[in-house]
Amino acid sequence: MRLQISTRLAIFATLELTAREGIQLSVGEIGEKYGVSAHHLAKVMHVMCRAGLVRSVRGAGGGYQFSGNPRRITLLDVAQLFEDLSSAEPNSGAAATPEDQALREVLHEVDDMANATLGSITIATMRKLVDRHGAGGTRRAKAVRSA
Repeated sequence: MRLQISTRLAIFATLELTAREGIQLSVGEIGEKYGVSAHHLAKVMHVMCRAGLVRSVRGAGGGYQFSGNPRRITLLDVAQLFEDLSSAEPNSGAAATPEDQALREVLHEVDDMANATLGSITIATMRKLVDRHGAGGTRRAKAVRSA
């Protein structure tokens, strides 16, 4: 499954904010770590702010803080802000052959499994996984750029 860069940035920013609980991080700080434009990341953070996952702190030393519960918010919750994860495939207009119907059924099942997996992994679980991997900023930055 491929995720849009905005989705990946949202997940990475969420992980950064939960790693530094109670500390505000600016868009510039997060963007610099992952080698992405502060402008693009600001748009992502705005969407997450509207969804109530992060809150904006204004003024000197301001930035963003995670405002959700990392034990309840899942990767699916974040991904759905930027992705259309519905299994519905657009109708091509042509009459569906038995092969096409069978393939659509299989692909629908794959989508359902991917959504179930994303829905079963909380931000807290992902944070533990990141900590266990000891992921350095270099590897994560490359992961964003190669998407």
